[in-house]
Amino acid sequence: MPAVGTTIAGFCGAGYSPSMPIFEYQCSRCGRVSAHVVLNPRRRGRLECPGCGASRLRRVMSAFAVVESESSRLKNFDASAPRDESFYKDSRNVGLWAKKRAQQMGVDLGSSFDATVEKARSGKLIKDMT
Repeated sequence: MPAVGTTIAGFCGAGYSPSMPIFEYQCSRCGRVSAHVVLNPRRRGRLECPGCGASRLRRVMSAFAVVESESSRLKNFDASAPRDESFYKDSRNVGLWAKKRAQQMGVDLGSSFDATVEKARSGKLIKDMT
């Protein structure tokens, strides 16, 4: 769901009109969060929950994502910390442990290692092996 509306409008004060007036609301009856286009928040009209049809909606803070560079992920990565299943399901983590350990030992694994990691992250390595 788009995240611009609530975050920008919530912090920029009255009168600010974001370029994408999409806001998220939570239904007081079923709890579902839904996105709605609202051109003027002061005159938003009558919104309805797409799940149950209720009209009592409360505006909530939109979710947002933070993008982190490969170098900052590597810098902040703790190679000795235990990992759960979700860590291994994220393709961005392929090769991260090896890169961090090599960095800690002062070893340069070379561009062929980086290329192999990128192939593994994209799924091309497995396709090439079959």
